[in-house]
Amino acid sequence: MKKLLIIEDDITYSLILKSWLIKMGFDVVTVSNIARAKKFLEEDTVDLILSDMRLPDADGTVLLEWMKHSHLSMPLIIMTSYADIQSAVQSMKLGAKDYVAKPVNPDVLLSKINESINSTIQEPIRKVEEQVYQKAYMMGESDAAHQLNNYINLVSPTNMSVLIIGGSGTGKEHIAHEVHLKSKRADSPFIAIDCGAIPKELAASEFFGHIKGSFTGALTDKIGAFQDANGGTLFLDEIGNLGYEVQIQLLRALQERRIKQIGSTKEYDVDIRLIAATNENLEEAIAKGTFREDLYHRINEFTLKVPDLKERDGDILLFANFFLDRANEELDKHVIGFTAEALDLINHYAWPGNLRQMNNVIKRATLLVTSQYISPLELSDELTQDNSKPQDLLLYDHDDEKERILKALHQTHQNKSKAAHLLGIDRKTLYNKLNQYEIKY
Repeated sequence: MKKLLIIEDDITYSLILKSWLIKMGFDVVTVSNIARAKKFLEEDTVDLILSDMRLPDADGTVLLEWMKHSHLSMPLIIMTSYADIQSAVQSMKLGAKDYVAKPVNPDVLLSKINESINSTIQEPIRKVEEQVYQKAYMMGESDAAHQLNNYINLVSPTNMSVLIIGGSGTGKEHIAHEVHLKSKRADSPFIAIDCGAIPKELAASEFFGHIKGSFTGALTDKIGAFQDANGGTLFLDEIGNLGYEVQIQLLRALQERRIKQIGSTKEYDVDIRLIAATNENLEEAIAKGTFREDLYHRINEFTLKVPDLKERDGDILLFANFFLDRANEELDKHVIGFTAEALDLINHYAWPGNLRQMNNVIKRATLLVTSQYISPLELSDELTQDNSKPQDLLLYDHDDEKERILKALHQTHQNKSKAAHLLGIDRKTLYNKLNQYEIKY
């Protein structure tokens, strides 16, 4: 009888898994944190470990590093949220045999457990990353997609910095990762930073790290993104949101290829390839004095323009079926496809939120549908109603964005989701702009 160790802090979920796996013929032990797992493994052995990624005292990568140091070679499967792809990749780089998305599909889990126990060959890291990201994105077959893919193939083997320009939800981070996977740095780290989500006062620490006590709240030493990405690729999403002072520090680091942690006098050499992305017009930001022109030229040795979904003739239905396959796997559903009426709505909708919006719409429809085909009844209201938006509200003219945002908020009674839809942007972009223009919300 094969013995399994489950590491899961949700006791109810852990007991459900344990009961089911016992019925499947396994001997199962459960613990609720990394410390107890280490103690158990020091005294006993198992054939496989099934661990949640996020645990109270640490995450699964800490256990993997400890196992490697302790020369423990039993396979480990990580359980993680479907959206947390980067963590899955990182865990597999550190030695995890496989990962499974929550909520767990029992058949998929059982197959992975048996395969991991019976197999002793670990796939190369590069193949692992490719497999993980293939589940999250596809390039498409339209002329626009082929042109973009040709440019990716052209620039990827070089060490040129790349600026990816595209609307919100067009898949800019996936494009960045595609460039990384096709580069000579593919077996090194890919570190992604969302510049729009970093508080201005913490941006330098995120990039360069800090030492304990260097500022209020610096309770421990911290390694920054530049050192984490050393030898690999650093991806800065929504780079236009960086403050001017941080832009100066970033430019210096890119020019000198040396960084210094906050509060330290020691300098570190760094070797990174930079990929940045934006949905802003950085040339307009330069003209306004909010973005440095020298930094713009440093990050923009090669430009990749990602088309909006509505511009990708022939890809819309391709992506719809791709997201349906993903939703079926994630939700353990078996929806075959779409009715003719639903396909017509999907194909003719403007998709202002691009791929992200389509993914959400189809996942929701897959959850709601009770037959084998998604119909207009399961699609979101915005697809089944008049798709036109008041053109005077769309954020085409950056000179009066603030007034347009205020008008949209007033018109929707401060409802951020409706205001973002009215403006033709997603909620994340709206919140970034609220912060940019210091609009209280």
